[in-house]
Amino acid sequence: MKKIIFLFVLSIFFATVNGQEIQRFNPDTIRTIQIDSPIVITGQRLNVERFINAVINDTSFYMAFRNMKKYTFIAENRVFTYDKKNKVEGKIYRKIKHNNHGPYKMEYLIKEDNGKVYKKNGKFQLYTVEMFDYIFMNAYNTDFVPNAPMHSDGKGGTNESYKDKLKTLIFNPGKPIKGLPFIGNKTAIFTANMRQYYDYSFYSGTYLDSIPVYRFKVAVKPDLSSWTKDGLMIKELVTIFDKRNFEILGRYVDMKYSNLLFDFDVQMNIEMSYFNEVKLPTKITYQGNWDYPFKKEERASFLVVHKDYKLEKVN
Repeated sequence: MKKIIFLFVLSIFFATVNGQEIQRFNPDTIRTIQIDSPIVITGQRLNVERFINAVINDTSFYMAFRNMKKYTFIAENRVFTYDKKNKVEGKIYRKIKHNNHGPYKMEYLIKEDNGKVYKKNGKFQLYTVEMFDYIFMNAYNTDFVPNAPMHSDGKGGTNESYKDKLKTLIFNPGKPIKGLPFIGNKTAIFTANMRQYYDYSFYSGTYLDSIPVYRFKVAVKPDLSSWTKDGLMIKELVTIFDKRNFEILGRYVDMKYSNLLFDFDVQMNIEMSYFNEVKLPTKITYQGNWDYPFKKEERASFLVVHKDYKLEKVN
């Protein structure tokens, strides 16, 4: 059960800009958005509810990952693990060509491992890294089914069935999550009860030096009591909207929660860009600590960059 909760925490994420960033080496040196100024949203066509509904009901993110199957592209994956003093303990670097010209092929152009990366049995030292490998390196090979059952066999399921379900939940922020104990409704930050704890703010900006965007930020109110703040799992959720068509181009989430069973502090980010007017993933970042009883505390960060997309399959 603890592993299920861990899978969920690792599997949520989204847009650009940092909340309370974990103080250690950050592999993400790619800056994509320039914030110009705060703005006030008061119009009838463009209001808070429209932004919230777009966040909750958006399906374009998982469609972007599904569309990757049609393309040949290059992926560069950097993973860093840390000790308790936040010093780098292990490094993984992969440069991979995903070739969808004909039958799918994955070619390692560069494959480097340094430090503490694998166990004696060949598995990754950290479950965080194993989950990263499953979700992101293989994301384009998996269909994201929004209403997939929690169990693939109806008899309790396997870790893989939970992984697939939780991977889907990445793309549905702000909704309650059924079947995940101790998390429950803490993700449903747009309900009438939860809205009282959050501030909403809007900014105008530029994405990738040319795309005009709105930055919609939902953050815990600073004047809440410490006890109330500690009970709120999502500290900040940021969504980047293309002003021209209201498409979502980026999501960032900052989550922190602690109880007797587990303790986590996670920031994640996903960014998209257009390739011949088709939205595809370009950058995924993660900074996170995870700790639960009888297991070694896990500390890791990732930077995933996708580039050089080439359309191979029309259908």
